Amino acid sequence: MATTPVDPERLEAPTIAERDTLQKRESGITSTSPMRLRMESFIQTQQTAIVGALQELDGSQFRTDTWTRPNGGGGISCVLQDGHVFEKAGVNTSIVYGTLPRPAIEKMRVNHKALDPDVESLEFFAAGLSMVLHPHNPMAPTVHLNYRYFETANADGSPNAWWFGGGTDLTPSYLFDEDAIHFHRTVKDACDKHDRAYYPRFKRWCDTYFSVKHRHETRGVGGIFFDDLDETEKDRENLFAFVQDCLLSFLPSYLPIVERRKDMPFSQKEKEWQQVRRGRYVEFNLVHDRGTSFGLNTPGARVESILMSLPLTAKWVYMHEPERGSREERLVSVLKEPREWV
Repeated sequence: MATTPVDPERLEAPTIAERDTLQKRESGITSTSPMRLRMESFIQTQQTAIVGALQELDGSQFRTDTWTRPNGGGGISCVLQDGHVFEKAGVNTSIVYGTLPRPAIEKMRVNHKALDPDVESLEFFAAGLSMVLHPHNPMAPTVHLNYRYFETANADGSPNAWWFGGGTDLTPSYLFDEDAIHFHRTVKDACDKHDRAYYPRFKRWCDTYFSVKHRHETRGVGGIFFDDLDETEKDRENLFAFVQDCLLSFLPSYLPIVERRKDMPFSQKEKEWQQVRRGRYVEFNLVHDRGTSFGLNTPGARVESILMSLPLTAKWVYMHEPERGSREERLVSVLKEPREWV
């Protein structure tokens, strides 16, 4: 019996997840690989380095969970609970492949005109490293970090639109000016290597974004925050280099601080204040944070990884007010009117 030849044009084109899997298997990841694969490789390498440094500092091992997504991608969640230094610490990477429906494309076009407005759907890729560290000692500050890359793809797998986002910020319960200065100076040095306008611009963005609006205060003493950096900002290679330097600056920005503070004496009253401040941290993450909201509303989301940012313990005390002239009151005054640290 004669068979009708299959028209190659009618074969379903491979998804970008399938294309990337094939490329990694055939040729690995090199400097000429798609940005999707280069960002994935970079954040996973940095996750290993950061977890290694934190384990050495804490003397405890992280629990590592590797997970996959049905449509491609997955992640590695590294979490430490009840360590010697950290009450809770999470360092996560996630790789997500999926499809954006037309309403989502139209919404994103507000900030990204390169998105094709004439298609019903677009494949997308997202990669990011997220981290939150909550120390036991109330003299040691909490720190948050996230760097991410997003890309949509045409039918042939080529990029349709892309952008980078991220930042890092410090949240002390007790303010030591030298810690805030060191943190901001290290982050500023990373920014200045690429554009001297970046630090003041992204520092202001951080103070605005990490605002606990219903409390009329910022979450902490800030750092940097940016989003939607695309070809209207700089070319992709320059922005990737900027994100790399920002992430590489994390350990030098934070480890010296926690090493100074982790063994300081503290009272039960100071521990109570830390718990109250952590309550504020939870309020921001659950009420205002776009990343938490996006994650929880994404079909198939891994909720445990999204909520790893929350502290192990926190407290809400009715009508709590710090004593006049106290260190606690000084912290609140700084959070109500963000300072310039460098």
